[in-house]
Formats: sequence, structure tokens, C-alpha cells
Amino acid sequence: MARIRKHALGMTAAVLATTVLAAGCIQSAQGADTDDSAGGPRAVVRVDQVGYAPDETKQAYLMTSVSASKASFTVRDADGKQVLKGKVGTSTGGWNSRYKAVHILDLSPLTDPGDYRIEVSGPVTATSPTFRIAAADELFGRLIQDNVRFFQAQRDGANVIPTQLQRKPSHLADHQATVYDTPAYADDETVLTAPLKRVAGPVDVEGGWNDAGDFLKFTHTASYSTASLLLAQRTTPAGGKELAAEARHGLDWLDKMWDDQSRTLYLQVGLGKGDSDDGSGKIRSDHDVWRLPEADDALDVKPGDPDYLIKHRPVFRAASPGKPISPNLAGRVAATFALAAQLDAAGDPERAHHEMEKAAHIYALADTNPEDQLVTAFPHGFYPEASWQDDMEFGATQLALAGQALGDGRAAAWTKQAAHWAKQYITSDSLGTLGLGDVSALAHADLAHLLGSNAAGTEVTREQLVADLKRQLDDGRTRAARDPFRAGAVYTDFDSVPHTFGLAATAQLYQRVTGDSHYDAFATQQRNWALGANAWGSSFVIGAGTTFPHCPGHQAANLAGSLNGERDILLGGVVNGPNASATLKDLNSFPTMRKCPEEQTNPFTVFDGRGGGFMDHVGAWQTVESADDFTATALLALTLAATPHEENDKVN
Repeated sequence: MARIRKHALGMTAAVLATTVLAAGCIQSAQGADTDDSAGGPRAVVRVDQVGYAPDETKQAYLMTSVSASKASFTVRDADGKQVLKGKVGTSTGGWNSRYKAVHILDLSPLTDPGDYRIEVSGPVTATSPTFRIAAADELFGRLIQDNVRFFQAQRDGANVIPTQLQRKPSHLADHQATVYDTPAYADDETVLTAPLKRVAGPVDVEGGWNDAGDFLKFTHTASYSTASLLLAQRTTPAGGKELAAEARHGLDWLDKMWDDQSRTLYLQVGLGKGDSDDGSGKIRSDHDVWRLPEADDALDVKPGDPDYLIKHRPVFRAASPGKPISPNLAGRVAATFALAAQLDAAGDPERAHHEMEKAAHIYALADTNPEDQLVTAFPHGFYPEASWQDDMEFGATQLALAGQALGDGRAAAWTKQAAHWAKQYITSDSLGTLGLGDVSALAHADLAHLLGSNAAGTEVTREQLVADLKRQLDDGRTRAARDPFRAGAVYTDFDSVPHTFGLAATAQLYQRVTGDSHYDAFATQQRNWALGANAWGSSFVIGAGTTFPHCPGHQAANLAGSLNGERDILLGGVVNGPNASATLKDLNSFPTMRKCPEEQTNPFTVFDGRGGGFMDHVGAWQTVESADDFTATALLALTLAATPHEENDKVN
């Protein structure tokens, strides 16, 4: 199920009315449409700007103002030599009033490595951006490294990477932070309705990653992101030392957020909403100021000052010490520590045992009869979530695998518990697909390996797990069949890009579990769409391809980085991508935002369609805010795509 991310960095209505930036920072879309002076037909070619592996299904798209079924296309190599010629396929449907037909260009016969360009001729003419054919590990290896660099740029605390966006140590006061009781928000979650109440502290929560374009830190998103990095690390060593180091950085912060002695899980560092919706109240929040993170450390504030909680950031608990924890959190945090135990089992068994015990303690505190809404963040609307049985399945499955690796006798019991929660999830009314709000695909794939062909005494069979993986892929494929660009995304919803990467990852997991390549082409289509084969002709991964977001809704990138796509950029960050056009009418703005270059004035608006819009504008956080969970999902999908499917991946 798609979630609604209410993660805007807020500002006053007056400021919005007077200082909204012009859309000058919207970059020109690669492959501007051809249109002769007599008002002839328009056409653009959309390709995966990163490229295609030799043996996979390869598709590009011709988007035109008229039907082009009689057109043909030629593919030329870097020397201009014709290497492929074909007929334009039938239309997959219209896109908007300007582009009334989209046609598939079948590039599958092209298998030789190299750089290529497509030329369309006939009733319409168009030329594509350059794309590559190369081995999967070569294509995606750099992208994976860039994704890791995004997390390096997101680091908070003392251990930052100075070469990433000129980062400096930040939020050092988190080393001695005060713990407050659950904040009270109005029904619409816009403002605090009561002062915060101190309950404990100081605690050390320094480090970790900033969650997205802001500087809040959440256990909910950090555990998902860390687990995804650990899964990528477990899949292949190709990510290298930097991937392992970044996964460890995330885990080290989660270790601070769990007090094993008092059995307390801390949920959040920082305040997302203050006591006014315009930043004018007695308590200002992280979302009321546009600044570099180190600016918070320089504040000269005392208790009672409006900005006091921006420097001395509050910590909130998931539950009181030793009390039951919301099961979505308990399951996924336990899974993260258990994944670390699996990776450490051979080289550092002592550390692995400690990690497994922490996972077991967190998992045992899960409230498996939750009556209220699941705990994710404060306010809850930042990350609403409906399902939790998938998280419990994920936690129990990873504990069972850790137990097997360490020879722990509880592994069999954890396997049975994982099967129980899998059954509960499959029969629930909160079925979704892979992303921050649903980790069932990750849990199912590993549990299917655990069960193998012998599921005696468990509540679910391997076949049922496979069927639910198939359900997720069929849901995506049904949506894709109605989309001219074959995307399984919902263009009018949040998280369209990570949703497609999630589907791609699920297809890869399905293939590894079953040996069935039935969804391989679908997985490739989802990756292609996210990397440029979409209506806007933009890759939604910063730095990937020839056209990508230059002006992300990200404070450090905006204030310390480049705004023209060159030099110091938020490399590897994955943005939300298209969203409902209606959400882009009022651009979020602060007086301290840097304007993007005026020459980047050609908007993507002409390519908006089917209710979806995209803007490369720092104020359009709904489309170009990069986030940890977005990038973690993409990193895992790309790692799976880059790693050969060994025969021993398949469980018979």
C-alpha cells in the first residue's frame, strides 16, 4: 500500500505568497521534442540513460503528437555505424493532450557492448540520448557506489565525510540529549498542543543519518535503510568496504537508539512540528528553518528560546522502558540487528552473539495486539503505516538465520514464529509491495529459503510465500499494463520511484527463490522507467544518466552543493519522482534557499500527464526530495540486478 509522506519543510503563508521561487531552476528535459516551423508533429525518444545488460529485454519509447506506427528507427554506435534497424511498434496509449501516442522501440536484438543512439525517421523524427550496453555489474556498480555516497552525505554527528557536500560535524549536542514524553499534536497534526515534558536523559544519540532533505533522525526509516544496506552487503561483496562501512554507521546509531539494559527503544531525534504552523510560536521545529546542519550547533540559545529545541534536540521513545513496542518497529529493528549478526558470524562471532541477543530482546517486546495506530514518527503523518505482521515475519526470519549461523538452538522456534506471522500477513487486509511501509517481500524470500521443501509443522508453506511474492508482482504488472511506459508506479501518489525500484527488487527476489524468470522483463521495465525511460526523460537518481535532478529539495545540497548538475552534487540520491500535479501548485520556499540558475528555464511541465507532474525545483519537495529509504530501496534493487543468479540461490 502506498503511504502519504507529509515530509514538507514548512513555512509561513506570507512567505509562500511573497518569496516562492520562480520555476527557473527547472532544467531542460534531455531530448527536446522536434517541431518544425510549420507546426509539424512533435516527438521525443525516452531510454534508460544508464543502459541495458546484453541479455535482457530492452525497450525504449517514442512519444509523439501523432501516431507513428509507420515510422522506423535506426540504432547507431559511437562511430555512427548502423547496428540495428526496426519498425516502430504499435501505440501503447496516449499520454497527454500534446503527446497523443507512445510507441515501443524494441532494442532486444542489440547485445554487443558499446554506446548507442536511436534515430527515428518517417512521419516523425527524433533522436535519443546516448545509452550503453554493458554487463550488469559494470552498469550498476557505479550507481551502487553513488547510492553509498548519498548515505555518506547524509551522515550526522562528528563522523561526517567532508568530501561529500563539504559536510562539517553537526548536531553534537545529540551526544547528551534529553528524553521527552510523547508529544501531543492537534488532530490535524499541524501543531503541538502542550509543552514537552522531560522524562529522562541525558542519552547519547549522536551520529546516524539525516532522514531526507531535513535533519530529523528516525529509528523507523534508519532501520529499514540499514537493513537494506546489510541485505545488499550479504548479497555480494561487490559493494566493497564503503558499503560495509555505511551499513555499520547506520547500525552503530541504532545501537544507541536501543538501551538493552533498560529495554528502551528510542524513536526519534528532533522536532518535526512546533507549536505554530508558521514558525512564529514559542517552539520552533526542524522544519521551520532552511540552513546547513552545522548552523544548529552555532545557535546561542537557552531554555525557553524558540530555537532551543533546534540545537538541543528532543529524543522521543517508542514506548516506556520495558513496555511493549509497536510491532512494526520491534520486528524491523530486530531484523536489522539479526542481519548484522549473520554477517559477523564467521569473522567476529562474539559481536554476532551480542547483536543476535539485542535482536531477540527487541523482538520479544513486540506488542502483537496493537490497538492504537502503529508508531512510526511524531507526528505520525510523516510516515503513516498500516501493516506490521510483515515486520514481525522479517524479524523472526532474520533471527532464525542468525541462529543457524551461530548454532543457536532457538533457530527452529524463530522459524515457526516467522511462518506464523507470514500467514497472518498473507490473510490480512494490509497487503502491499516492497518499500518503507511493507517489507514482506524481503521476509518472504528469506523465509522461503529457510523452509525449503520441508515446511512440516509451520503455518505457511513455501508455495504460499511464493504466491504472495507473485501477488505483489502481478499487482505491479497490472498497473504497468495500463501505463504507456509500463511503469508499475502510481503517478499521483508519493514514492512512485522507490515503488518501481521495490517492484524490480521483488522480481529479482522471486527469481532467486523460484528460478523462474517470468518477471525479469517486468523488473527491467521498472528500472528503465526510473532511469529515464519515462515521459519526462529524466533519471530520478541524481548523477545517473544525462538528465537528472539538479535542484533537489535538500538543504545541504542546496546551500553547499552545485545547482547545475556539475561538481559537488547529492550523488546517488533517489528522489520521489512524479507526484500529483495538484501538489505542485504552491512551491515550498524559504528566504534562505539558493535560487537555481536562471538559464534552466525550460520546464518539464509539457510532459506532465495522467494527473502526474514532475518539477526539478528545490521547492517541489514532493518530486525532488531525496530520502534514505528511497535510496536504500534502489541500492538493494541495483545490487540484486548486478549480482549473477547462482544456481544455489534456488530452493527446490
